[in-house]
Amino acid sequence: MTKDSRQLTIDLVFYAGCLIFAGLNTAVAEFYGYRVWANFAVAGYGLAVVHTSWLILAARRGKRPTGALGSRWVGIGAIGLFAMILPLGMLVIRRLTGVDWLITPFSWAAQPEVWVIERSAKLLLENGTPYVDVTALGRAAEVNDYTPYGPVMTVFGLPRALLGGGPVADALTDARWMFALAAVACVLLTLRLLKWPKIPVSAAQLALACPLTALTWAVAGPDLAIVGLLVLSFALATSGRAVLSGLVLALVISAKLIVAPAVVVLGVLLLTRRGPRALGGFAAALVVTTLVLHVPVYLVDPKAFVEHVFRFPLGMGVVKSPAASPLPGRLIASLGPVGMAFSFALLGIAAVAILIWLVRRPPTTGSDALLRMAVGLSALILLTPATRYGYLVYPLVLLGARLAFGSSESRETAVPGKGTAPPAQQSATSS
Repeated sequence: MTKDSRQLTIDLVFYAGCLIFAGLNTAVAEFYGYRVWANFAVAGYGLAVVHTSWLILAARRGKRPTGALGSRWVGIGAIGLFAMILPLGMLVIRRLTGVDWLITPFSWAAQPEVWVIERSAKLLLENGTPYVDVTALGRAAEVNDYTPYGPVMTVFGLPRALLGGGPVADALTDARWMFALAAVACVLLTLRLLKWPKIPVSAAQLALACPLTALTWAVAGPDLAIVGLLVLSFALATSGRAVLSGLVLALVISAKLIVAPAVVVLGVLLLTRRGPRALGGFAAALVVTTLVLHVPVYLVDPKAFVEHVFRFPLGMGVVKSPAASPLPGRLIASLGPVGMAFSFALLGIAAVAILIWLVRRPPTTGSDALLRMAVGLSALILLTPATRYGYLVYPLVLLGARLAFGSSESRETAVPGKGTAPPAQQSATSS
C-alpha cells in the first residue's frame, strides 16, 4: 500500500467514525441543539466519506484526480460548511424564539454557557462584577445562577449586553459568533507567527473536523476561543515574544482555570529555549495582567467571586456542579469517599509524572510543548472527579496544532542557518 493510499484509508476511517457519531446524535441526543447539529453534520461527514471513497477507488485504478476535487481538503471543507457554519446559523436564528433559561434541554438552541456568559456581561456593566451572591437571591440557588468562569470570559458577552435588544441585533451579537471570531483570529495570528506553514490535513482533522470541535462550535463555543488563545500563547513563546505570551496566557487563565497548567509548560519551554530573561518577562506579564484582571472584580464581592470561580467548579459550592460525564475520575469518585480520595491520588500521580517528564526532557520546540500540554490536560480531564467529556476538545485541538507547529519547525530546520538559536542569542529578543 502506498503512502497516499494509507492516508486516504485513515481519512475514510476517521470520517466514517465521525459520521456514526453524528448519526447517533440525530436520534439519542438529549439537547435540541445537538440534534440540529447532528442532522447537518451527517451531510458534512457523509460527503467527506463519499469523496474519500472516490479518491481511494481512483487511486486503486491508478488515476489520481486533478484539480480542486482531487484534494483531501474537500472533505474538510464539506465538514466546515455542513457541520459548523450552517448549524450555527440555524441555531442562532432558532434561538430568537426565546427558550433560554427553561429547564427543557430538548428546546435549547444554545447551551447554557452561552446564556450565562451573556448574562455575566450584563451583570458586570450593572454591578461591577459578573458574579451574584447565590445566598442572597431570595430563593433557592440553581446551577444556572453560577458563572463558573474568570472575569475575561464576560468580554464575549459584551456585544449582546451593549447592542442586543431586537431580533436582528440579538442574532448578530449571539456570543457564539464572538467565540468563533476569536478562535479564527487566533488561528490566523498563530499561522502568521509560524510563517504560514503547510498545514497537514491530519492537523485539520484533529483540530477542526473532529465532532467535538464541530459540535462545540455550533452549540456553545467558549472552549474553542480559549484553546485558540492558548495555542496563540504557545506560538508567541516559540517565536520569542515572551512578554506577549505571558499576557495572552493571563487572559486565557482569567477566562477558564482549566488551562492553568500551561504556566508550567510554557515556563519550562521559555527557560530552555530563550533563557532566564525570557522566563522573567513571561512571569512578570502573567502575574501583573492576572492581578489587573482579577483584583477589581474580587474587591466588589470577594465571597461571590470565590463561590463562582473556585468553589462551584471544585464541587464545593452551594449548588453541586453538574459536570459529571462518566470519565474514569468521575466513575472512581462515585464509589464513595475512598473512591474520591483515590481519584485525587491518581490525579496527583499524573501531575508528578508530567512534571518529571518536563524536567528530564524539557521541551525545546513549540510542538514538544504542545504535546506535553495535551497529555497534561488529558490526564486532568480524565481523572478529575467533576468534568465533562466536551473538555476533551482541548487536547484534540492542541494535538492538531502540534502537527502544524511541527510542519513549521521542519521547514525551518531544512533551511541552512534557520535552526534554533542558542538561548544566549535568543534572550536578547525574548520580549
